[in-house]
Amino acid sequence: MGNRKQPFGYRMTLGEITILPEEAELVQFIFQGYSMGATLGELTKALCRQEIPYYEGRTWNKNMVSRILEDGRYIGEKGYPALIKPEQLRAAAEKRTARACPPQKTPAQKALRRLCGAPPSERVEKLVTDLLNELIRCPDRVRPSASQAVAACGKTREELTSALERQPIDEDNARALFLQLAAEQYDAIGNTEYETVRLRRLLTGRKPMTELDAELLQSAASKVRVTSNCVTVTLKNGQTIERRDQL
Repeated sequence: MGNRKQPFGYRMTLGEITILPEEAELVQFIFQGYSMGATLGELTKALCRQEIPYYEGRTWNKNMVSRILEDGRYIGEKGYPALIKPEQLRAAAEKRTARACPPQKTPAQKALRRLCGAPPSERVEKLVTDLLNELIRCPDRVRPSASQAVAACGKTREELTSALERQPIDEDNARALFLQLAAEQYDAIGNTEYETVRLRRLLTGRKPMTELDAELLQSAASKVRVTSNCVTVTLKNGQTIERRDQL
C-alpha cells in the first residue's frame, strides 16, 4: 500500500471509520512514550523492532512518528473515533515546540563557553559559581601568582643562561640580558600585583551569586579548565583555584 487512505490506527469498514486495534495500540504507545521523554529517534527504533508497519513494505521513520504526533484526528476530530485524550495531543505539541526552540544561552553561559573552549554543562556552571562565591566571601584569598612572573621571563632567562655558558662570555650581551630580565620580572610582578588588588576590590562587598554573573566572570577569570571531576579557574592575576566534585 503506497499511501494510506486513513490515518494510522483506523480503517474503513462498510463505509464507517472504525478503530484498527493493533495500530491503535501503537498510536497510544507513541503518545505515551513521547510524553515520558522518548525522542522521535528512540520511538522509531522501538517501532522498527515490532511487526506492524506504517506502510506495507516500508520501515518506520521519524517522519511517520511525527505525523502521528501532529494528527488532531486521534482526539476525535472530523468524525474519527478518539484514540487519545486532548491533553495528550496538546502536551505532544508543546514538547515538540520546546524541542524545536531550545532555550537561549544566558550571557554567563556564553562567557563561560569562551573561557572553557567548549559548551559547559550545568555542573561546570555550578562549580564555577561556587568558586567565585568563595572569593566573594573571602576576597583575601586572592593572592599574587609568583609562577606567572617566572613564566613571563622564561625565554630571557634561557637566553641569559646560554650566554653565560658560552666562552668567552660576551659581557655586553650578558649585561643587556640581565637588564632585560630584571625589567620583565618587574613588569610581571607589577601586573600580578595590580590584578590582585583590582580583583579584591571587585569582589569586596558583593553578595554571593545565586546564578553565575557574566560581567563578574569576564572581569575575574582568564581561563576555565574542565576535567572529568575537577574545574580549575585561572584568575586574571595568574592565580588558579579549583573545585572537585564531592562524589
